Amino acid sequence: MITLETNFGDIVIALNHEQAPKTAANFEQYVREGFYDNTLFHRVIDGFMVQGGGFDLDFNQKSTHAPIENEADNGLHNRVGTLAMARTQDPHSATSQFFINVADNDFLNHRGKNLQGWGYCVFAEVVEGMEVVERIKNVETTRRGMHADVPAEDVILKTARLQDAAS
Repeated sequence: MITLETNFGDIVIALNHEQAPKTAANFEQYVREGFYDNTLFHRVIDGFMVQGGGFDLDFNQKSTHAPIENEADNGLHNRVGTLAMARTQDPHSATSQFFINVADNDFLNHRGKNLQGWGYCVFAEVVEGMEVVERIKNVETTRRGMHADVPAEDVILKTARLQDAAS
């Protein structure tokens, strides 16, 4: 389990190491390194998703590790409360950015091993704090430079930490 401590409250997620081993390990590595500490949820679209994991508090994009292989063909689906990796048009370009689905986004699921069909890899799900996600998805958004759907007031991921197995 991983706790995402935000300025809106805590979100607890469970990684799916069995069906998305490379993606879950990638996310966990960023957590262990403190990469997500003091980053922004920089893109919020009610009825779609909330995205974070790439920008610091000054809205500078953070340097990441190399991209990982897309595991979207793992049988998991982009349903409400699941986390998936954000990426560019290149199916195998995910690094640190992730999103939490706030709707059933079936169009993001894997349909085939081609550019249009690869989909977005689900690797975790919210197990506590969905009410926090609901609050985040309802924030007012604006434009910031060339970025749209940016929260008008910062939504901050203060820290991401692994929970002890005993807790």
